[in-house]
Amino acid sequence: MVEYALDLDNVFGSLADPTRRDILQRLMAAELTIGEIASQYDLTFAAISKHLKVMEKAKLIIKQRRGKEQVVRISPSTLAYADEYLERYRNLWESRFDALEVLLEREKESFN
Repeated sequence: MVEYALDLDNVFGSLADPTRRDILQRLMAAELTIGEIASQYDLTFAAISKHLKVMEKAKLIIKQRRGKEQVVRISPSTLAYADEYLERYRNLWESRFDALEVLLEREKESFN
Protein backbone atom coordinates (compact mmCIF):
# COMPACT_ATOMS: atom_id res chain seq x y z
CA MET A 1 0.00 0.00 0.00
CA VAL A 2 2.84 2.39 0.82
CA GLU A 3 4.51 1.72 -2.54
CA TYR A 4 1.19 2.38 -4.29
CA ALA A 5 0.87 5.73 -2.48
CA LEU A 6 4.47 6.69 -3.27
CA ASP A 7 3.94 5.91 -6.94
CA LEU A 8 0.82 8.07 -7.01
CA ASP A 9 2.65 10.84 -5.15
CA ASN A 10 5.33 10.81 -7.84
CA VAL A 11 2.77 10.80 -10.66
CA PHE A 12 0.65 13.63 -9.29
CA GLY A 13 3.72 15.56 -8.12
CA SER A 14 5.12 15.34 -11.62
CA LEU A 15 1.82 16.44 -13.14
CA ALA A 16 1.65 19.43 -10.80
CA ASP A 17 4.11 21.35 -12.96
CA PRO A 18 2.70 23.08 -16.08
CA THR A 19 5.86 22.52 -18.12
CA ARG A 20 5.77 18.79 -17.44
CA ARG A 21 2.06 18.65 -18.30
CA ASP A 22 2.84 20.42 -21.58
CA ILE A 23 5.69 18.03 -22.35
CA LEU A 24 3.35 15.11 -21.69
CA GLN A 25 0.75 16.64 -24.00
CA ARG A 26 3.35 16.91 -26.78
CA LEU A 27 4.44 13.31 -26.22
CA MET A 28 0.86 12.13 -26.63
CA ALA A 29 1.13 13.15 -30.28
CA ALA A 30 4.54 11.62 -31.03
CA GLU A 31 7.84 10.38 -29.68
CA LEU A 32 10.35 13.22 -29.47
CA THR A 33 14.06 13.53 -28.88
CA ILE A 34 15.22 15.49 -25.87
CA GLY A 35 16.51 18.16 -28.25
CA GLU A 36 13.11 18.44 -29.95
CA ILE A 37 11.44 18.84 -26.58
CA ALA A 38 13.99 21.42 -25.38
CA SER A 39 13.56 23.48 -28.55
CA GLN A 40 9.91 24.12 -27.66
CA TYR A 41 10.68 25.94 -24.40
CA ASP A 42 12.51 29.02 -23.27
CA LEU A 43 14.44 26.91 -20.76
CA THR A 44 17.94 25.53 -20.70
CA PHE A 45 18.62 22.01 -21.89
CA ALA A 46 19.57 21.17 -18.28
CA ALA A 47 16.21 22.42 -16.99
CA ILE A 48 14.33 20.30 -19.53
CA SER A 49 16.50 17.35 -18.61
CA LYS A 50 15.54 17.78 -14.95
CA HIS A 51 11.85 17.90 -15.87
CA LEU A 52 12.27 14.70 -17.85
CA LYS A 53 14.05 13.00 -14.94
CA VAL A 54 11.11 13.82 -12.65
CA MET A 55 8.71 12.44 -15.24
CA GLU A 56 10.85 9.35 -15.73
CA LYS A 57 10.98 8.73 -11.97
CA ALA A 58 7.19 8.95 -11.92
CA LYS A 59 7.16 6.47 -14.82
CA LEU A 60 5.16 8.87 -16.98
CA ILE A 61 7.74 8.66 -19.76
CA ILE A 62 10.25 6.20 -21.11
CA LYS A 63 13.61 7.36 -22.45
CA GLN A 64 15.36 5.17 -24.97
CA ARG A 65 18.70 5.67 -26.67
CA ARG A 66 18.65 5.53 -30.46
CA GLY A 67 22.09 6.11 -31.81
CA LYS A 68 23.38 9.39 -30.40
CA GLU A 69 19.94 10.65 -29.40
CA GLN A 70 17.58 9.84 -26.61
CA VAL A 71 13.98 9.42 -27.70
CA VAL A 72 11.24 10.08 -25.18
CA ARG A 73 7.81 8.50 -25.30
CA ILE A 74 4.81 8.45 -23.03
CA SER A 75 4.08 5.51 -20.75
CA PRO A 76 0.32 4.98 -21.06
CA SER A 77 0.21 2.33 -18.32
CA THR A 78 1.14 4.90 -15.67
CA LEU A 79 -1.58 7.26 -16.84
CA ALA A 80 -4.04 4.37 -16.74
CA TYR A 81 -2.87 3.64 -13.18
CA ALA A 82 -3.57 7.24 -12.11
CA ASP A 83 -6.90 7.22 -13.95
CA GLU A 84 -8.00 4.10 -12.06
CA TYR A 85 -7.30 5.90 -8.80
CA LEU A 86 -9.26 8.97 -9.90
CA GLU A 87 -12.12 6.87 -11.26
CA ARG A 88 -13.06 5.77 -7.74
CA TYR A 89 -13.51 9.40 -6.70
CA ARG A 90 -15.26 10.27 -9.95
CA ASN A 91 -17.82 7.52 -9.27
CA LEU A 92 -18.27 8.66 -5.69
CA TRP A 93 -18.90 12.29 -6.65
CA GLU A 94 -21.17 11.40 -9.55
CA SER A 95 -23.38 9.33 -7.24
CA ARG A 96 -23.45 12.17 -4.71
CA PHE A 97 -24.39 14.70 -7.40
CA ASP A 98 -27.10 12.36 -8.67
CA ALA A 99 -28.51 12.07 -5.15
CA LEU A 100 -28.38 15.85 -4.76
CA GLU A 101 -30.23 16.30 -8.04
CA VAL A 102 -32.99 13.94 -6.88
CA LEU A 103 -33.24 15.82 -3.58
CA LEU A 104 -33.45 19.19 -5.33
CA GLU A 105 -36.15 17.91 -7.69
CA ARG A 106 -38.20 16.70 -4.71
CA GLU A 107 -37.79 20.06 -3.00
CA LYS A 108 -38.82 21.87 -6.17
CA GLU A 109 -41.94 19.68 -6.50
CA SER A 110 -42.90 20.28 -2.87
CA PHE A 111 -42.91 24.05 -3.45
CA ASN A 112 -45.20 23.79 -6.49
